Amino acid sequence: MKAIFDGTSVLTGKDGRILYDQSGYGRPEGDGLHLAPQEALYLVHRQKLEVPGYTFDTLLAEFAEQSNFLRSFLVYRDLRERGYVVQTGPHDFRVFRRGEKPGTGESLYLVRVLSERDPVRFARLIEEVVTSRNMRKQYVLAVVDDEEELTYYEIKIQKLADAAVPAPQVAKAEALLVGKSAIIRVPPQSDLERAGFGKRFDDERLMLAPVELLYLMERGILQAKKDGVLISNAEYFAWASQSDLELATKDKVYTELRRHDFTPRTGYKFGHHFRVYCGKNVHSDLLVHAIEKEAVMPMSVISRSVRMAHSVKKKMLFGCVHTTGIQFVEFARIKL
Repeated sequence: MKAIFDGTSVLTGKDGRILYDQSGYGRPEGDGLHLAPQEALYLVHRQKLEVPGYTFDTLLAEFAEQSNFLRSFLVYRDLRERGYVVQTGPHDFRVFRRGEKPGTGESLYLVRVLSERDPVRFARLIEEVVTSRNMRKQYVLAVVDDEEELTYYEIKIQKLADAAVPAPQVAKAEALLVGKSAIIRVPPQSDLERAGFGKRFDDERLMLAPVELLYLMERGILQAKKDGVLISNAEYFAWASQSDLELATKDKVYTELRRHDFTPRTGYKFGHHFRVYCGKNVHSDLLVHAIEKEAVMPMSVISRSVRMAHSVKKKMLFGCVHTTGIQFVEFARIKL
């Protein structure tokens, strides 16, 4: 079967319509078929199409002048060889359920293609995930590394459910500032500890981290003293944030997690802000990193985060702080 490449488009004659009818290639145009560059090159590679004046190599070189074409083609080829019908748009590709094709079925995935070094802009990512969800599709990132290996990530905006067991009530108390942290005199197994706050300093004292202290102060549960004088919430925040520029963002995400009766503890050993206990499990369920919604993060950094979370059997969430609230974005590796 032959097609014509005019420098911008690949068009088939009438005989090309069978490619659409049987396997979902291209889009009908007049009596023939309009093929996306990825589709045309794949068909040439599979020897199902001939473009006069071009070999596979020369056609590849021609299309590779387009920005990011090669990685896009590698993803297209991989999806096709996995048995999916693939068409371009509305992000990079829409992928149909196995056995279905345009006109007789509906797409399952909307796929965005990135390289391992591309930045992930969370505001745009969230917008695309929400659009996909409204279309009842799964949003997938297809990441191509520098050795042309592919990894697929499913991205979801998670709506947190409340913990099955409500957190215990905590009595009002007074704490003493020691550096940016605070200590409070309470016996072992106090209501603060049972509610998941603090680290036991000794049998008489509990030490509270800045984000915990700030949360308890903002709710009027704790008053903090420095040099015998009560310090206000605003004073403590201004002082503590001098050595922790992320404190404001962490505080908002911590507060939201606490609102669902989750127990956030430091996630430093996992390279993230929080490890989060969502119920009665002995081990934490989530790793959560707090960021501004407008944040930009290299895909390579996100990949390491997801790999770490997977290795310790936890979900990886980024808590994106915005004026309208907090959106928790989950990244999970998937096999298509």
